[in-house]
Amino acid sequence: MQSPIPDYLAETLGDIASDTSGALADYIPELAAADPERLGAAFAMVDGAVYGVGDVDTEFTIQSISKPFAYALALADRGFDAVLAKVGVEPSGEAFNELSLEGGTGRPLNPMINAGAITAHSLVGPEGIDATARLERVVDGLSAFAGRRLMFDDSVCASELEHAHRNLAIAHMLRSYNVITEDPATVVEGYTRQCSLLVTTLDLAVMAATLANHGVNPVSGERVVPEPVVRQVLSVMFSCGMYDAAGDWATQVGIPAKSGVAGGLIGALPGQIGIATFSPRLDVHGNSVRGVGLFGRFSSDMGLHVMEVPAASRAVVRSNHVVGEEPDAVRVIQLQGGIRFAGAERVIREVTDTAPAEHHVKLDLTMAYSIDDVARRMLLEIVRRLTLDGHEVSLIDPEGILAVPISSA
Repeated sequence: MQSPIPDYLAETLGDIASDTSGALADYIPELAAADPERLGAAFAMVDGAVYGVGDVDTEFTIQSISKPFAYALALADRGFDAVLAKVGVEPSGEAFNELSLEGGTGRPLNPMINAGAITAHSLVGPEGIDATARLERVVDGLSAFAGRRLMFDDSVCASELEHAHRNLAIAHMLRSYNVITEDPATVVEGYTRQCSLLVTTLDLAVMAATLANHGVNPVSGERVVPEPVVRQVLSVMFSCGMYDAAGDWATQVGIPAKSGVAGGLIGALPGQIGIATFSPRLDVHGNSVRGVGLFGRFSSDMGLHVMEVPAASRAVVRSNHVVGEEPDAVRVIQLQGGIRFAGAERVIREVTDTAPAEHHVKLDLTMAYSIDDVARRMLLEIVRRLTLDGHEVSLIDPEGILAVPISSA
């Protein structure tokens, strides 16, 4: 049987193709020469499956989509305190190239606007790193997110540097506040080269899926950044990734996202999927017109809004029954699905309300597929308290998802 997912993508692209509104990024001559009819979309699942339809192998420059990934590298390399001291996390409500700085400190409001992205670029790598080594770290890091070695588009880079007056002005202002401490022109050149890395729609889908997969590239299996970094990056993407359209995006589409002026657009839904689209015509906010339309369809059709969370906690306890007769009776509590705080609380209530009279109690995790850290600690506390009450407690945990040194049956 052929998967229906490519058919769905093809149908959706066909529906959106007639929208020819928007315009190319003509303030950069090389981008103004792009083919406005290019259109592609790709899904990358967190288990490594990738689907793509349309111009998904066409290379284009990553531009501002590099921002969340460079921010992730900076957080991983310098730590949260050092980065947050230099770059805030508040939505600016302004265009991507506005000089949005905190009064008094000169700190950029967030890393998704140019001021914050230039600062984040300067923070990649260990303290004291030179510009050449820093750029190599950026290329290595973004290539790890993509799962292949990325290359520069030198002509686009040269074109952008020739028209980089506003970014240079921003960098000089940042230098005046000691937010960046190096030569502003050198930092802007490195940031511009970062933005000129060539990617495809398939690359971007895998990069987004790496964020959705807690920082592990689902295709290569490589851990690129730690989990706490991913949470920070996705949070900032959700509130700031679409510039002055971020509020509309958060309410209507509801997927942490980032756009680029070459026409790329990515979204990462934690634990589920990385999505990427490519269409060069931009709206007034600098976001791909067709890309925004496609994401709206994907979110609506597939229930991908981050706030559409199933009420799984009610179904965590699959069964609670007794096997055998006294004195050999065993109370079996069978769990299922993904267990987080609310689910673990439901298990606690099940155990306390049942108040098992049986000496033997088993927690059956055969049908549970994940347990987060809070739920793990809560379940272990259940085991501890049952044991203190005189029960003999064992686990049925064939996949080892509880990952504790306790006897299993």
